[in-house]
Amino acid sequence: MSVFAKVVECGSISAAAEDLSLSKSVISQHLKVLEQELGITLLKRTTRRQTLTAAGAAFYEKCQQMNQLAQEAWEGARESQLTPTGSITITAPHALMGNIVAPAIGELVSVYPAIIPHLVADDGRIDIIEHGIDLAVRVGESASSSYRQRRIGQFRDILCGSPQYISQYGDGLDFSDDLSEKMAVCNYVANVWQGKYVVHHLHHQSQSEPVTLMMHPTRFADSLPTTLALIEAGAGLGIVPEFIFSQRQHVGCLEEAIPGSYLAPTSVYATHAFNSSMPLLVRLCIEAIESRLSTPA
Repeated sequence: MSVFAKVVECGSISAAAEDLSLSKSVISQHLKVLEQELGITLLKRTTRRQTLTAAGAAFYEKCQQMNQLAQEAWEGARESQLTPTGSITITAPHALMGNIVAPAIGELVSVYPAIIPHLVADDGRIDIIEHGIDLAVRVGESASSSYRQRRIGQFRDILCGSPQYISQYGDGLDFSDDLSEKMAVCNYVANVWQGKYVVHHLHHQSQSEPVTLMMHPTRFADSLPTTLALIEAGAGLGIVPEFIFSQRQHVGCLEEAIPGSYLAPTSVYATHAFNSSMPLLVRLCIEAIESRLSTPA
């Protein structure tokens, strides 16, 4: 159909062949097959001129509309790779959504207002395809080889508690030989993803070897906000991402359980199901989140 339209626009088979960088025989064959399939004559041709039949004129009008739609689709696809537009659905655990992902995407939307984000906070690893997720920001590497993933940053969890809860231990807990015994009697607040038995390998700036702590949770929550609320209310100790801990410590709601101690960093991954032709919108969102992870507020 596009070849036929080009012949009409150029005025001859020869001119169309030159414009399309095809041979005249190829153009002629295209027209012959098209007329045979339609069962009508589209063009009347002589050695000097060509004219459209009535059926050919009506068909050409539809071909023009088709070519216009194709051109608009082509330009739209190219434009989407130059200026990010449209919807994107992003999921992340609560720990990262409020402090990292949402602010990063919010800043991106302020620059590109045609972006329509759908943010889903979920501490479970929901299926990307089944739930129509464009980008998943996850803690730890995924075991699935079905998706593409890239490490975009890291953070540390802080073992902490409310000042009131920690004050029960006099001068506080310290990194001593009997630390494991002391921690065994502490109430522990766990997010459900941690399970019923929690093991922490706690490092200290004054020691070369970490101490392994076996924690037995006695309070459970299904999200970070709920876990945080329990810890701040004095229900027990628990782990909180460092970028949240620093904010809550500043206003006197949390303290380190063992000053000077730290856990190994946790890696964060961007996971998606796109092939090598990743949409511009997805790439920009990943870059924005990666930048935010490196400088959390």
